Amino acid sequence: MMICPLAHFEEVYKTDHGAVYQCSRQNCYWLDFAGGTTAFKVSDFFSFKKKVDAVDISAMVIDSSRTADFTIIMPFRTPRCFVLDINAVLNLRELLAGAKFMIELNSVINECLHATPGHAFRPQITDH
Repeated sequence: MMICPLAHFEEVYKTDHGAVYQCSRQNCYWLDFAGGTTAFKVSDFFSFKKKVDAVDISAMVIDSSRTADFTIIMPFRTPRCFVLDINAVLNLRELLAGAKFMIELNSVINECLHATPGHAFRPQITDH
């Protein structure tokens, strides 16, 4: 993984096929997948996930032409081009879905932790 000396990486989500890291100093995500790393601005990361999710796996399976064995995705504002077969698409979807879930979960937890003290959850204690 290419690391900037000023960067501060935290693992967001990891599978056997790759990992997503967050750099809080540069406000970006790093995707480590298929032997390469790619930095994404936050909005570009979610846009890339949508492109991967939009790949029609069924069409790839059904189409018998050689060109249907792979799909090419070129993320916005990155020098990398992803050439993915069906397994790679599925592995990347799993990785990106897990990362998105963890990002959203972290956001919800932070909202709860920073809730106004007057509105914080307080369990009701009742005497029976």
